[in-house]
Amino acid sequence: MSLSSAAPDALLDDLRARVRGRVLSPHDPDYDAARRVAAGHVDRRPAAIVRVRDAADVATVIEVARESGLPLAVRSGGHSGEGHGVVEAGLVIDLRDMKAMDLDVPGRTGWFETGLTAGEVTTALAEHGLAVGFGDTGSVGIGGITLGGGAGYLVRKHGLTIDSLLAAELVTADGRLVLVDADHEPDLFWAIRGGGGNFGVATRFRFRLVELPSFVGGMLVLPATPAVVAGFMAAAEAAPEELSAIANVMPCPPLPFVAEAHHGETVVFAFMGYAGEAAAGMAALQPFRELVAPYADLTRPMPYPEMYTDEEAGDGPPLMIAARSLFVDHLDVAGADAIVTALAAIEAPLRAVQLRVVDGAAARVPAEATAYAHRANRIMTIVVASYLTLEERSGRQAWADALADRLDQGLPGIYVNFLSGEGPGRIRAAYPGPTLDRLAAIKARYDPTNLFRGNENIAPAPAAPA
Repeated sequence: MSLSSAAPDALLDDLRARVRGRVLSPHDPDYDAARRVAAGHVDRRPAAIVRVRDAADVATVIEVARESGLPLAVRSGGHSGEGHGVVEAGLVIDLRDMKAMDLDVPGRTGWFETGLTAGEVTTALAEHGLAVGFGDTGSVGIGGITLGGGAGYLVRKHGLTIDSLLAAELVTADGRLVLVDADHEPDLFWAIRGGGGNFGVATRFRFRLVELPSFVGGMLVLPATPAVVAGFMAAAEAAPEELSAIANVMPCPPLPFVAEAHHGETVVFAFMGYAGEAAAGMAALQPFRELVAPYADLTRPMPYPEMYTDEEAGDGPPLMIAARSLFVDHLDVAGADAIVTALAAIEAPLRAVQLRVVDGAAARVPAEATAYAHRANRIMTIVVASYLTLEERSGRQAWADALADRLDQGLPGIYVNFLSGEGPGRIRAAYPGPTLDRLAAIKARYDPTNLFRGNENIAPAPAAPA
């Protein structure tokens, strides 16, 4: 009997007989927890979730998906905006049990399995005074953030996550485990640095590790007048490259360290990170403090992993979010006023505009060196609004689109990890110019049937006419 005609129970039995990891079906008590992803509007029920143990398990699930015709999803941390880590009536390769690390501390490199989270890797490396720059959320899996690019608290000093990637092990659509680096499958190595999960399942990454013996970071909360928002972004661009700031312009949550009178007021809720010595870091933060008297200043010398300790996956219900992302070159007072005004005009439980400067080391990498082609774009921006019912979604999306259009300065490009199933036009924006054409050609070589389509998808280039 072929797998394409197999009953669900027969397919599950086949998987259980062939993989080392656990196979979850809809009958298992922890199935619902396992299929949950961060995107709250997603409620997909896969036929099976395979908690793979190794690359051989990954290859087996790929083979079953290929032979059965079932759709396939790959999950690392489950944080994609469109819930790409879960699929309806298909198979999920769940990497969360693959958490091995192999560190070469003297050589400043390490291999990391892709079920690890950014927080787990950061905590382990900090014991040796080392780091890799990931994003701003510790519970994000290193698989998705790395394949898309990765911009966080070390981006201006040490570049994107992909700029530290030395090699990967990838299981391709035909079930082969391949080593991918500058000397082995160099086209594929170029593609996975920004091209997302279109080309195979990454099971391990080898990173260059940077020394980070001291760090200054924490939260800074400022009242968000247009002048303060514009001044904050100007200070972030003018700061030493050791300092990376992520500014969230949003209503102030009911935080215990902010006076109750300011709860609900529009603020700049910023996460600051200085990759260097304490005295220099505190001095670099001073221009931000001088913009206006802070409502709260929790910045201090700290171990780098503490930037991630206040959030964990699974805290609270998943959020339903409408979003629109773009790059801008600068933010003047008029643009800041548009943000503050728009935030006051909507009653979404969560509404925010996030702004992060991605120049410095990230901008010095040639645009053609990786599939992330936006090296000249300075400020990564995302507009978000939450909703409580699916009926509210279109209105929230219209609000996000309108504000993004108001901020748009005509810069090409979108950061692929901020997309959420927005269609081919936005894929072309994520991979502008010849980038998408090259990616499509590589896709045609490694995944000609588009098995790996549960992502911000790059279709294989059509075969040339005979």
